[in-house]
Amino acid sequence: MLTTFLNNLMMAMTMVTMTAPAQPQMTTVATAIDSNPNKASKDASDPRAYLNEIDGDKAMTWVEAHNLSTVDKLSKDPRYSEYQADALTILQATDRIASPSFARNGMIDNFWQDGTHVQGLWRRTTWESYRSGNPQWRTILDVDALSKAEGKTWVFEGGDCLPPTSNLCLIRLSDGGKDADVVREFDIAKGEFVKEGFVLPEGKQSVTWVDENTIYVTREWTLGEVTSSGYAYVTKVVKRGQSLDQAVEIFRGQKKDVSAERGVLRDIDGKYVMDTSYRGLDFFNTELAFYPNGHTDTRKVVLPLPTTAVFSSYYKGQAIYWLKSDWTSAKGTVFHNGAIIAFDLKAALADPARVEPLVLFMPNEHQSVAGTTQTKNRLVLSILSNVTSEVRSFDFGKGGWSSFKLALPENSTLSLTSSDDESDQLFVFSEGFLEPSTLFCADAATGQVEKITSTPERFDAGGLQAQQFWATSKDGTKVPYFLVARKDVKLDGTNPTILYAYGGFQIPMQPSYSAVLGKLWLEKGGAYALANIRGGGEFGPKWHDAGLKTNRQRVYDDFQAVAQDLIAKKVTSTPHLGIMGGSNGGLLMGVQMIQRPDLWNAVVIQVPLLDMVNFTRMSAGASWQGEYGSPDDPVEGAFLRSISPYHNVKAGVAYPEPFFETSTKDDRVGPVHARKMAALFEDMGLPFYYYENIEGGHAAAANLQEHARRYALEYTYMFQKLMDNK
Repeated sequence: MLTTFLNNLMMAMTMVTMTAPAQPQMTTVATAIDSNPNKASKDASDPRAYLNEIDGDKAMTWVEAHNLSTVDKLSKDPRYSEYQADALTILQATDRIASPSFARNGMIDNFWQDGTHVQGLWRRTTWESYRSGNPQWRTILDVDALSKAEGKTWVFEGGDCLPPTSNLCLIRLSDGGKDADVVREFDIAKGEFVKEGFVLPEGKQSVTWVDENTIYVTREWTLGEVTSSGYAYVTKVVKRGQSLDQAVEIFRGQKKDVSAERGVLRDIDGKYVMDTSYRGLDFFNTELAFYPNGHTDTRKVVLPLPTTAVFSSYYKGQAIYWLKSDWTSAKGTVFHNGAIIAFDLKAALADPARVEPLVLFMPNEHQSVAGTTQTKNRLVLSILSNVTSEVRSFDFGKGGWSSFKLALPENSTLSLTSSDDESDQLFVFSEGFLEPSTLFCADAATGQVEKITSTPERFDAGGLQAQQFWATSKDGTKVPYFLVARKDVKLDGTNPTILYAYGGFQIPMQPSYSAVLGKLWLEKGGAYALANIRGGGEFGPKWHDAGLKTNRQRVYDDFQAVAQDLIAKKVTSTPHLGIMGGSNGGLLMGVQMIQRPDLWNAVVIQVPLLDMVNFTRMSAGASWQGEYGSPDDPVEGAFLRSISPYHNVKAGVAYPEPFFETSTKDDRVGPVHARKMAALFEDMGLPFYYYENIEGGHAAAANLQEHARRYALEYTYMFQKLMDNK
């Protein structure tokens, strides 16, 4: 589906390590109320307040000085230039797989970046040409040429194309990688922006087609008319040829919501079914409403499902939901969390009190649903079982529901890349720590699977192995983790080891083929561990919920248990153990550095949250209270203060020298967390590294060259800390 390709483009381009609370955020940061993290008084002056001003002269002078210092120190290491060159060669390799997405009429789309096309090409070819192995591409949009012509560093963030032809698209362009974007109407057939077409100025906004001459737009229509998280909550109808001030309001959420908007539900053929609206009550609870009688219908119907239930698909008239908590129907049937359920949507809307679904899939204790997609005639589920993947194809007909498992590789990570709404084909990537990505085309109706191509090996994996182990956490919970190391690894505690985890927002961490990790670390004798700690989605909603709010210490205990297991096995030891994580994982790294400075010798803290007393007043942190809790709640606030890295740095403690990384244009979490934590270290005379990429948004890099530089900095730092002391 072309719309799926555009909407998921940046997710596919961004490393999983950069995953974050994923909604657009404010670009400014309010001054922290609790300004001095080491004093209880809220009236104390904040010596680091100037860093709150994202582009302020004093703040940027501080940033530039620390960037220069970090790059100067690390780039003097002869390995730095080698790592940067190796990383760039891998990232820009022309023989890597051009990740495909189905478009209309048998066409295949791809977004491509390399040394020449830094910002990227959106391009298209035929299915026959693509599968030939030597596709002939037609450029749809050259983002480098556009950036040069307009004097911007445009980052292509996908868009929304009008079905069924999907020729007219509302393209999203971000200045430097921010979540805030501009929207412009684009004609694919002509390869140009539509003259006098729909244009929306930069903002944190969403837009959807109603018909060729009508769109729904949700944005900040009046200055300050956003939720406390910085999201828009007012939707207006914009007609072709109208200015934005002529738009007519059709829906309004509430300021206390995380976000809200009105949208359109379509079937697999792109035909209009009905209007919908949603209100994000918090990050995990939503009021989803349906308007069965068309665009002008003001009578909304809210089904009696838990607000945690996620509407996943509309398939052959069936509503497909993913339950995130237990639910008892009116008939007394208990449906358990983690289940995929289905029911006739129109019948349910006609009589909501009598909704009685069927269960399509109920995971066991070591399973979870990773995602769903649709082809022309099939519903497809991606399922995790002990953190490895399988894909099942479902059909609904006169005999009810039936399913079968697709014959894809076992014991690997399977990613549903794109599905076709004009056939039953779908693209699936298979990979592992030591197995390069292989692209398959599967037929969800017949079960036929065809290998299309594989990524060449980018590092020498000979002598390496990947194993799964289980550590025991403080409360007795068994926590799985993967270890990638040499088969003949010496169990003497001297192996340089990087331990990575995320542990939040029900996001699972799975084995993947990281060519840069392999070339810059594994090939040179380093070991790598991936921890599947609570808070993630590896084992479904219960695994996630176990680490919510005041239970979050379990997440941190899990991570420490994995580290202690690695040390107990004599794989590594504190002098040779480093940790790395981004976003929520950056918070995890900050907590570990403060709670257990005795366990680590290197800590890479990427685009992090670190001030958990004031995070709701910074960027859009208010939207994440469903995950972390509220600092204003007496119980939750006390817990957050107890684990907040920024508020628990103590004099006289020998902390490992951390490496803080962020981006000026990260308008999702924001750079202020990392800035002020580094400045606190500076004020206390503690050593640290700091690097703030000016562009890149929450990915901390806007192009492949910036990614390569960041990799070189990180791995040079890790080698100096963990390998040079052997």
